[in-house]
Amino acid sequence: MSVTDTAAELTRTREPFVQATVVRAQKPTSAHAGDTALVRADGSIDGFVGGTCAEASVREYGLMTLSTNQPLLLRIVPGEVGGAAEEGAVTVANPCLSGGSVEIFLEPRVPAPRMLVVGDSPIAEALADLGRPLGFDVQLVAGEQAQPREGDAALVVASHGRGEEPALTAALRLGIPYVGLIASRIRGAGVLAALDVTDEQRSRVHSPAGLDIGGRTAAEIALSVLAEMVAERRAAERHAPAAPASGIDPVCGMTVSAVDTSPHVTIDGTTTWFCCEGCRTAFLADPARYAAAS
Repeated sequence: MSVTDTAAELTRTREPFVQATVVRAQKPTSAHAGDTALVRADGSIDGFVGGTCAEASVREYGLMTLSTNQPLLLRIVPGEVGGAAEEGAVTVANPCLSGGSVEIFLEPRVPAPRMLVVGDSPIAEALADLGRPLGFDVQLVAGEQAQPREGDAALVVASHGRGEEPALTAALRLGIPYVGLIASRIRGAGVLAALDVTDEQRSRVHSPAGLDIGGRTAAEIALSVLAEMVAERRAAERHAPAAPASGIDPVCGMTVSAVDTSPHVTIDGTTTWFCCEGCRTAFLADPARYAAAS
């Protein structure tokens, strides 16, 4: 399967990835302008943007880009001097390169967060109309057809009594980050009391859903719900890890991603990470020599 076909399939299945495109290559690097690869969320790479040592940097910064959802220009140059960062770009010194340099544009392709809206009420339609411009993949469904999925960003029930309990229960059991119920406080309390979930799960339901902005119309109520959702998402992002864990290759000194797709070895319970199989082989030939570095 070509890189283009793989990207299309990942997009279809809503799997996040980073598209890495060589925008400039200086000889004798093996990469050429236009070469493309995809970095998946597990660190695996499809395609070609240079040798294995360059791939280590593409993996590291690709995963970082995926975590921040911000594009980045990655410059890989030969040498052993530490990298330098600037707004929108980073320069990484790679001691394994035999010469030349390469510039790679890393573009995250993260699927729009899926929001399931249960019901066909005016508020449900307003949620869809306002949610899509905010970047949500809004799915409108009837109560009995609601099938929340792990990975959904939100479920909002606005069906006025139709199919509320099954949809809310399924969403809470899946751990969907935002679960909201459009109802009065009295009716909402009755619905929540009837749910077959734990008290902790029940407490996660926003009912009445939305910030208290005094909304009266369907659009105003939808606005209050979406504002609450955005506020919670941004708060969660501020507390999320900025980037995946990394390690230092004791052979060449490169920083590499500490993920299963990076070459690594575990000895006496200690895992050591490498930029390529060559460094891993050198380490295994004489582990004691690199013990202090690892």
